[in-house]
Amino acid sequence: MNGVETIPPDPRFAERLLAWFDVSGRHDLPWQHPRTPYRVWLSEIMLQQTQVRVVIPYFERFVRALPDMQALAEAPLDDVLALWSGLGYYARARNLHAAAKHCVERHAGELPRDPAMLRDLPGIGRSTAGAILAQAWNARFAILDGNVKRVLCRIYGLDGWPGAPAAEKRLWSIAESLLPTARIADYTQAQMDFGATLCTRHDPACVLCPLQNDCKALREGRVAELPTPKPGKPMPERACVVMLLRDAEGRVLLQRRPPTGIWAALWSLPEAEDHDHARAWFDAHLRDGHYDDATALDIVHHGFTHYRLRIQPLRWCAVALRDAVRDNSDLRWVSRDDLDALGIPAPIRTLLGQT
Repeated sequence: MNGVETIPPDPRFAERLLAWFDVSGRHDLPWQHPRTPYRVWLSEIMLQQTQVRVVIPYFERFVRALPDMQALAEAPLDDVLALWSGLGYYARARNLHAAAKHCVERHAGELPRDPAMLRDLPGIGRSTAGAILAQAWNARFAILDGNVKRVLCRIYGLDGWPGAPAAEKRLWSIAESLLPTARIADYTQAQMDFGATLCTRHDPACVLCPLQNDCKALREGRVAELPTPKPGKPMPERACVVMLLRDAEGRVLLQRRPPTGIWAALWSLPEAEDHDHARAWFDAHLRDGHYDDATALDIVHHGFTHYRLRIQPLRWCAVALRDAVRDNSDLRWVSRDDLDALGIPAPIRTLLGQT
């Protein structure tokens, strides 16, 4: 990404982007009406690594249940995770809950307007803070999410993976130099909409682009090459066994996961790294049935950011817990009707729905 420091700010960039936004941008998103700091913050957290069309129903359900900071802070974490269930990246929900508690305790139940204080909240980095400040208070702060990085790399013809520290530093400099002096909230939304709907990763609509005359990647026939992909390495794979156990009433046994790690604090099926560990868990916790009587269900594949997980589900019916483990607060028999009230990982919820 050489030569970025010498690129002058383009005073027409914001003007053209805002003109495009006025005609083609998204103006009816639920967090825009009303546009309160709480709703802006919630939407920005939900939109991290998740598309708008996926977020909208989750956002609407969430704000119906927890309409403000106080309600979120006072809600049990299980309720927050249940509302988030299926949206993925559950650390976002845990951070959201912790941040709400922090705001109630230290900021009178309000989101702080001070950039440093805002970035001190769990789950808020520099770009998310900029998006909140710009959209909630029309403050003059830049953003640099994936959409903005893609657009800037193409417009300026910048080589190199944009996630590298040196590249990010240079891109931040460009993003800040392009900020207009007015309509910051609209400009921020325009950048996100432009990258999400027109200057997309695959098959961008260059013929409709208001910036096409200034796009170096288009002039050089390099749109498909930019931004430069992250240097690749094989995605590791892991395997586990999950135990789908039902009692005589048809309830399923769920286990709360540890407070840290993948699917932290969610309710899931008891899990083991292999059959030997699964057998040991089965024999220690259950008094009815035999491990070898299990029915093997279809393998489930689930992708995380850093690895792929191969899940082997095993099913037993009409089993019961040993007396010594009945009072374990991390184990719970749950009826089908009560599953929606719990935060359950998406692939496990899908599995339960199929069995």
